[in-house]
Amino acid sequence: MLKMDLLSLFFHFLFLSISSGEISSQVGINYGQLGDNLPSPEKSVKLIQSIGAKRVKIYDANPDILNALRGTDLQVSIMVPNQHLTNISTNQKLADSWIQSNVLPFYPKVKIRYLLVGNEVISSSPKEIWYSIVPAMRKIKNALNTHRLNKIKVGTSMAMDVLESSFPPSNGTFRSDIAYPIVKPMLQFLSRTKSFYFLDVYPYFPWSTDSNNINLDYALFESRTIKYTDPVSNLTYSNLFDQMVDSVIFAMEKLGYPDVRIWIAETGWPNAGDIDQIGANIYNAATYNRNVIKKLTAKPPVGTPARPRRVLPSFIFALYNENQKPGPGTERHFGLLYPNGSNVYAIDLSGKTPDSAYEPLPKPTNNEPYKGKIWCVAARGVNASELGSALSYACSQGNKTCDPIQPGKECFKPDSLVWHASYAFSSYWSQFKKTGATCYFNGLATPTAKDPSFGRCKFPSVTL
Repeated sequence: MLKMDLLSLFFHFLFLSISSGEISSQVGINYGQLGDNLPSPEKSVKLIQSIGAKRVKIYDANPDILNALRGTDLQVSIMVPNQHLTNISTNQKLADSWIQSNVLPFYPKVKIRYLLVGNEVISSSPKEIWYSIVPAMRKIKNALNTHRLNKIKVGTSMAMDVLESSFPPSNGTFRSDIAYPIVKPMLQFLSRTKSFYFLDVYPYFPWSTDSNNINLDYALFESRTIKYTDPVSNLTYSNLFDQMVDSVIFAMEKLGYPDVRIWIAETGWPNAGDIDQIGANIYNAATYNRNVIKKLTAKPPVGTPARPRRVLPSFIFALYNENQKPGPGTERHFGLLYPNGSNVYAIDLSGKTPDSAYEPLPKPTNNEPYKGKIWCVAARGVNASELGSALSYACSQGNKTCDPIQPGKECFKPDSLVWHASYAFSSYWSQFKKTGATCYFNGLATPTAKDPSFGRCKFPSVTL
């Protein structure tokens, strides 16, 4: 009897070791490519290894990157881009062809372990594509099965905006427009194939939009005294990250899938941003990422209040600051590295480096909201033809956006494209910022706190 108990115990721990090996707590990195000044794939792979990453996620199946990963120990996640989902969802031959072109030439020399079908499709793609997510996942999984590539898990990444409610965590609920037609079939697929719900979690965003009510230390894993107890579940939280993850877990439970595993597909904090973007600085970025890595690599695993002692496999966002990402300035400043390969701040994704080993960080200067006026002007050194097109676009929007730069008006300057574009950008932004417009214009514009007005010409501004 004792021998049988010991034997059972042995196999129990063997099973646990195999399971934990499959979903180890090793942290990976997201390797984005939206920059015109990034290092080669070969150099990038060496940089990835140098910061202690054990996994890497790319946003396509770039053959140059996959060839650079050949023969390394890095586990790899590749992706079917969003624009391919509609066609693949209705055509098994296309799915087979995609696998034959993007997986078979590299596997098993490249340790492809995860294949994401789309990236934040609900958040970033037209509604008609949403309904292609799960059918495309099924087709891709069928294609993998045909070639006996059973080790590769299929999923898709989701942002937090798929929830209609996330507070308190126990009230986590998927949006009514997607819960049953899209999310529930997806969860059924993930449960059946023993895959993961790939979740993008950024505490920076809820904190930055509600910094008066959410404590910064709570968002950075720095608080030792602030606790929040969910009034329904009675679970107690000590950081914003856990609250966000658990709200998704409770939402899955409401759809009948309480056990689908979570994979943190993206998390991070911006190291810089626009003038009006609070808390985007090197100090906060380093603090958040170092702390979240400590949590994710803890042994034994910490998990979250809703799933204690469970491993949360993860990818940190991102490898580089990417200068061609659209949107506000923070979008181009999530990198652990500058494009020249140097560290934005010291980081070790293995979690083995103690805080005491790091050099002091520069003190933050923008943890309080900016107060004052901001203008949107043409960036230096941009392409004149592109600037002219952006000027035409801005002038075609809104109410009398560009009247003052017409010939004979107070802001007209002959042969001054930059001046006219700067006025148009400021005028456009002042009218439309409240509805989500940004001072970006495909990288042609930048916000400034210096008033560009001159003489009788007064530039419109945004007041914060």
